[in-house]
Amino acid sequence: MTVEERLQDVKDKITKAEAYAKRAAASVTLVAVSKTFEADAIRPVIAAGQRVFGENRVQESQSKWPELKAETPGIELHLIGPLQSNKAADAIALFDVIETVDREKIARALAEEMGKQGKRPKLYVQVNTGLEPQKAGIAPKETAAFVAFCRKDLGLTIEGLMCIPPADENPGPHFALLAKLAKECGVEKLSMGMSGDFETAVEFGATSVRVGSAVFGAR
Repeated sequence: MTVEERLQDVKDKITKAEAYAKRAAASVTLVAVSKTFEADAIRPVIAAGQRVFGENRVQESQSKWPELKAETPGIELHLIGPLQSNKAADAIALFDVIETVDREKIARALAEEMGKQGKRPKLYVQVNTGLEPQKAGIAPKETAAFVAFCRKDLGLTIEGLMCIPPADENPGPHFALLAKLAKECGVEKLSMGMSGDFETAVEFGATSVRVGSAVFGAR
């Protein structure tokens, strides 16, 4: 399959999953994860109509996305990888959505940079639903308090929650937990589901799914 065919196949599967879950058509946004792919591999996906992309690293993104965004207006770029506080300024400058707010230090750095730059990208809190020590994200039981801190103490607008379930577990319970936490926190957006489980994520209420290899092919 060509990259254009893979993109359409993923979109078709999302549409079917929406219908199966009795959700409105086009209620789920596809975030095409372009990490490790060069600009020339991304351009055909843009040409096929995709406008929302995800990247893991700030520095890698800086090498390709300013040019790609200049070429095609309307692209929305998501940071979906861990963010270090010393990269907060660069992240605010480049990304439209930052999905990996997961600790006070990062939240404070982002708030400070937003004030300096006058830019306010959309923010999601990353939740470590599996409590995996090697993985970023705030603990589920601390999520509501952290969202409240970001809002009340720092004046940040938290739009959603994001999670990456453990690779060796059924993702369903993790997606259900994230949806429950979102209701408790009063946030509407749920970023969950990747190439292997995005259809399940749609069933559990994902508003966006982060799909890389199923669109771009193996890395």
